[in-house]
Amino acid sequence: MEYAIDKLCKLAGVTSRTLRHYHRIGLLTPLRVNSAGYRIYGPREVDRLQHILFFRALGVDLAEIGRILDASDFDPAAALREHLRGLLERRAGLDRLIETVSKTIESQEGERMMSDHEKFEGFKAQMVAENREKYGDEATEKYGEAEVRASEAKLMGLSEAEFADMTALGQRILDELAAAIRDGASPTGEAGQAIARLHRRWLGFTWPSYSVEAHHGLAQMYADDGRFAAFYDAAAPGAAVFLRDAILGL
Repeated sequence: MEYAIDKLCKLAGVTSRTLRHYHRIGLLTPLRVNSAGYRIYGPREVDRLQHILFFRALGVDLAEIGRILDASDFDPAAALREHLRGLLERRAGLDRLIETVSKTIESQEGERMMSDHEKFEGFKAQMVAENREKYGDEATEKYGEAEVRASEAKLMGLSEAEFADMTALGQRILDELAAAIRDGASPTGEAGQAIARLHRRWLGFTWPSYSVEAHHGLAQMYADDGRFAAFYDAAAPGAAVFLRDAILGL
């Protein structure tokens, strides 16, 4: 079955502007453009759009989606299984968060007692699920499944105070990165090396063991992977590269 752009928009719940953008960047090319200038999409394009929307729901950027779908070894069935795994992990995290909110309401209304551990368990579970969804494949490939699972277990075992300290330290790193770049500091200077040591301390909350080599590899990924780079560069342009260079100077 073939669809004109307006019909496909209604079917998929996207705007015509979105489909035109996908066409413009080469992510989703119509089967053809008819004599009236309308984009026409066939079964293969519909299936590709489904994969695009699945990946978008999992937080993958458009450039990476294009690389995945255009890879010579792309396996649609395997991709669907991966989509399902990611969605199930997201649901599990949301279920834990919903449970935490429900328990908090009951506690505030005097219907139950809630331990400090329970108050933060849902947030930690959500963090684990989101990290798995966004970075699970890269982390498993780089460190191995056992190491990733051990890191997740360590995060889930953090106390309320430890979880708060980890969150505060993460924000402090971003703030000090922004200040260092604003002040024109060197990554290998005093300010840069102080940030690198803070980052090592932050990793200690979730890494079962530390090695300089693993830290350097993570730092390189911060600069090379657009998702990590965007996160750090939101604090200040160039922050991801500054952090990498600072860590490599340890």
